[in-house]
Amino acid sequence: MVSVIDITGLPPERMVFSPSPLAELGAALHVLSEPGHHPGLHGWATATAAGLKPDLADRLHEADFLWRSSRSDLLLPAEPGATLAEELDALDRIDDETFVAAAFEIVCSPTSYALPSPSPLVDAGERVRVRELAAARGPKQAAFVDRMLEDPDGLRVWLRRLLEDCDQAFFADTWHRVRGQLAADARHKGELLRRKGVEEALAATSAALSVVPGEGGVRRIHVDKLAGGETTAVAQGLTFVPTAFGWPHLLVVYAPGWRPVIQYPVAAPELPPPAALELVQRRMDALAHPMRMRMCLSLARGPHTTGELAEWCGITPPEVSRHIAVLKKAGLLTTRRRGRYVLHQLELTAVARLGSDFLESVLR
Repeated sequence: MVSVIDITGLPPERMVFSPSPLAELGAALHVLSEPGHHPGLHGWATATAAGLKPDLADRLHEADFLWRSSRSDLLLPAEPGATLAEELDALDRIDDETFVAAAFEIVCSPTSYALPSPSPLVDAGERVRVRELAAARGPKQAAFVDRMLEDPDGLRVWLRRLLEDCDQAFFADTWHRVRGQLAADARHKGELLRRKGVEEALAATSAALSVVPGEGGVRRIHVDKLAGGETTAVAQGLTFVPTAFGWPHLLVVYAPGWRPVIQYPVAAPELPPPAALELVQRRMDALAHPMRMRMCLSLARGPHTTGELAEWCGITPPEVSRHIAVLKKAGLLTTRRRGRYVLHQLELTAVARLGSDFLESVLR
């Protein structure tokens, strides 16, 4: 399965490599929320989390659905700015309906991300759906969603202040440390694009990116991901954003009406050593079924209920339960109850021990 971006006739100057402070802050917040995704960054995550004031830590937990399971498109600007303040100003100029729809489109509508979807501010059915899905994540997330639906302007002010407080607490120092590396990488990739073409630039960016020609001069970028989608960059152009906090994720913005963005990692830390052969065999047998592999795509990014997995995979809840039982028996899942919801999540430490190829595939 791949994500496809049409670049037919797109001139090189419409493809931009540029670092983004807001995108890097989003990546850093994701690491803080899901350190298991990033074993090479445990030291940074532990030290940063320990230094957070309780009030800031609580507010981050309240809003973390914007960056925990995946990354909201709001945090991946198509036109990166020179400073975080500049990018937050651009975010403030987005209208409320677009802002709220973008905030919920990944975490609450994973199966319809590539389709035009109504904003929950104007569509009653969508409001009911996002509230139900948020409730499964916990009371703080449910309260955050309610606040965004009832007072989007006030919530947007609150969210901007939260990101500014993160900048003051830890991100300004982090950005000062990594921005030179990211700017140098972007310049290098941009130079490859100008001198040798998009094929060479993409090959240097990620092994998961390739240019595939079609009939009649059609050219498409294929992004090798378990999550598939399709968009075009012909009218709006294409932005590549490097990150020092991204591996193993390769993020793609391809929602209708949005300029496509690809955030790619510039480094890949080492993973833990493998487990015993017998345990590896048992776990690989559990993952041999293509539907269980597909379920891992969702379960790697955050906890999901059986009903959510059934909707995502297009199968019945009893079928999901049978696959869940196999994965749990192999020690690849954790399950916890939150009120009337039972949430399942991939055990990333166990998966990491299977090797980097599998971990990178499900988290890419």
